[in-house]
Amino acid sequence: MKTSIGSRDWAAGLVFAVLFVVLAYLVFGRAVQTLERSAYDVGVQLRDETPSDRIAIIAIDDASIDRLGRWPWPRNLHAAMIDLLHDGGAKTIGNTVFYFEDQLDPGLAALRELSDQLAASPLIQTVPSEIEQFGAALDALAANNAAAGVLAQRYHRSALATEYSAALDRFAARLLEARRGLSVDDTLRRSLSDAGNVALALHFRIGVPIGRPDAPLPDYVSRNALSHVVDRIDARTQGLLPVPALAAQIPVAGIGRAAAMIGHLNTLPDVDGAMRFEPLVVQYYDAYYPSLSLAMAAAALNLGVDDIEVRLGEGIALGGLEIPTRPDLQMYTHFYGDQGGKPAFKVYSFFDVFSGTVPASQFRDKLVLIGATATGIGDSLATPVSPSMAPVEAMAHTVSSILQGDFYVRPEWAAFAEIGALLAAALYLALLSPALGPAVAAVLTTVLVIALVGTELYLMSDLGLWLKLVTPALLLVSGHLFMTVKRLRITEVLKSRTEVEGAESNRMLGLAFQGQGQLDMAFEKFRRVQPVDDKLLELLYNLALDFERRRQFNKAESVYQFIAGHDRDFRDVAEKLTRARRLSETVILGGGSSHPGGTMVLDKTEQMEKPMLGRYQVEKELGKGAMGIVYLGRDPKIGRQVAIKTMALAQNFEEDELDDARARFFREAETAGRLSHPNIVSIFDAGEEHDLAFIAMEFVGGHDLTRHTKANALLPVTDVLRHIADAAEALDYAHQQGVVHRDVKPANLMLVERSNTVKVMDFGIARITDSSKTRTGMVLGTPSYMSPEQLAGKKVDGRSDLFSLGVTLYQLLTGALPFQADSLATLMYRIANETPAPATTLRPELPAGVSPILDRAMSKPLERRYALGAEFSAELRVLLQTLS
Repeated sequence: MKTSIGSRDWAAGLVFAVLFVVLAYLVFGRAVQTLERSAYDVGVQLRDETPSDRIAIIAIDDASIDRLGRWPWPRNLHAAMIDLLHDGGAKTIGNTVFYFEDQLDPGLAALRELSDQLAASPLIQTVPSEIEQFGAALDALAANNAAAGVLAQRYHRSALATEYSAALDRFAARLLEARRGLSVDDTLRRSLSDAGNVALALHFRIGVPIGRPDAPLPDYVSRNALSHVVDRIDARTQGLLPVPALAAQIPVAGIGRAAAMIGHLNTLPDVDGAMRFEPLVVQYYDAYYPSLSLAMAAAALNLGVDDIEVRLGEGIALGGLEIPTRPDLQMYTHFYGDQGGKPAFKVYSFFDVFSGTVPASQFRDKLVLIGATATGIGDSLATPVSPSMAPVEAMAHTVSSILQGDFYVRPEWAAFAEIGALLAAALYLALLSPALGPAVAAVLTTVLVIALVGTELYLMSDLGLWLKLVTPALLLVSGHLFMTVKRLRITEVLKSRTEVEGAESNRMLGLAFQGQGQLDMAFEKFRRVQPVDDKLLELLYNLALDFERRRQFNKAESVYQFIAGHDRDFRDVAEKLTRARRLSETVILGGGSSHPGGTMVLDKTEQMEKPMLGRYQVEKELGKGAMGIVYLGRDPKIGRQVAIKTMALAQNFEEDELDDARARFFREAETAGRLSHPNIVSIFDAGEEHDLAFIAMEFVGGHDLTRHTKANALLPVTDVLRHIADAAEALDYAHQQGVVHRDVKPANLMLVERSNTVKVMDFGIARITDSSKTRTGMVLGTPSYMSPEQLAGKKVDGRSDLFSLGVTLYQLLTGALPFQADSLATLMYRIANETPAPATTLRPELPAGVSPILDRAMSKPLERRYALGAEFSAELRVLLQTLS
């Protein structure tokens, strides 16, 4: 008998190797690269190198912030630290703090205004000349009048003639001196200029630029661009260029000009988010800028930016130091482990140095790095030796790696070696492994895997070379398992032992699933039952009826079709099938996946049967509400139209929360149903059908106030005040009954078009949905209208509703929300802490009496807010009378 090629061991081994390579590099590349990076991290940890003792870190830590005040600090503190380090003899200071904006002291602004007013006042502009003219006039008069002579002598001896001008000059000079003393930016600039050895940071926005920049970088930045750029391998043609940037954040001019160097402080994460390499050079349009680490290393070697040679596609030359990098000039940094149980680099607290506890002389001839390590200031970085490292500490590792040559290199032949290892593993699986016994093959495979991983770790820890040999090791392991399974024909054994279910077991499983409500699983089990007899058809018929009760008519149709395929005349299957097909094409109620409660479409044919929810006949869909779909329904017994709000409990709550949610739903519906007020939508009934809960309430012919929240569709001011006054009285009534609305907003205020009155709806809905979460995990609700205590998760009372009503009044009057933000966190902060702009600034024609009412309604302290809705309503009605 001929044997197919696919059954031969060598062919199977080669096919598996090819498939593995495709999956490893094209399908699961990210996962495989993560394993490679894990091996890289182990190699870094195994490498025993001593960090440079020339580097010291001054940390802006939690202790310093506790003692010196909340961050950001005034820049005179930074200046004082620069002065200390300069006096202590630090060789170079690398400051990672960003100075992208001017810092103005409030006292400085006041002094500038006072100085400008003095300079423009008559005290300087006119009074001195008038004094001089008055003295000259007295002298002229004294020449002919003895009495005038006495007066002239007294005048010349007076403080007005002898001291006024000098005192005024001294005062103006003192003001100018005070201005200079309070200018913290000038203080920092002078300290940087006096030190002459401080490197500052800029930050690039990484991305490929198009065209030219809006404006060139200022000269104090562009002078740091690297001018010595060579292309020895035609890198530009091959696209082997540094990381590109399309925008830059730079130090302010006064501070930036005083810096000795400026370098970028950008880090790029690896595929798993960790930092393993740093871009030593970033390309900003046609210019190349060094990293702050590279600039610090150059300064340590007494070199400047002109001494840094950029070799495109190859690396960096720094004096006599060659730094091979990736083609985009990113260097694989070595991260030093603890030295004798202590951190790799000595870290000093900013406060300890500032206060003199640590003498500045300890930093003589050191490379000093200043940066934040405090909680909440800046981002922390994951590195091979730490899951959370401050950027200034990571920079210390990079500078030390450059100075001591401890960086890692992927040699030019790395890719060929890795391909060779893959080919060797494939040949081993195809040719050698099948010829060995199972035990010998297992031992040899284990030895080869250990050899590959060990080689990678040895090259990294001893030679600083990185070869990716984990992938060939994975090929060996998975290939060995595959060949073992093939040799022992395990697949055939597993196939022969596949579960064979008997007819009775499938029947019992189907009944069990049906009893648990898992109708789809029940149908799947029933279809496996052979032979198909009348007993089975009876079970299927009952299953189809269950699908109909759930309004899943398309699935009922499938069951009826299955029955009809075996017995067309079984009971009334023909009629049931026709009806289910018609309903499946026209009605979907409660089964929609796009929105809890589903959607509904009604066909206006005589044969169409309208669905029922409880005792209510569903007429049409009105829209989507906070709970689910809203339908127009009719009570057939009394012919009353109702609005039916639905909520698919099973879709909104987890299984373990379902019973509690159901109880809460009916409890809140019962509480809201007790409310009877002309300005509250009445609730008639509540019920549930197969996890689709519903509330039948008064049908209001009109629309909600949402359409009147835009500036171009606002209601007249008197109408707004009247409607909100009515709503406040309705809320006051509900609060007296112990019911808090929790979700007052324009969408829950219905304007009855026939009577031009407002009705409050959806009492209790917010509490029902409090624990329900959307698929994105956000709690349902309307944060823009919530009170501060509601956002904080505190217990709320009627005053929370009145805050929300005040926000609604503000929006209906101005067309804008009082609290707005780009993120939920910022919005919550503003609601809890900020005072909104007065409504009259957005709409000047509003009556002046509106602002005090809004201020009180939206007051943060509860004791200043309206205690009762009746008080809120009364003040609105007084304002209405004033307007009329």
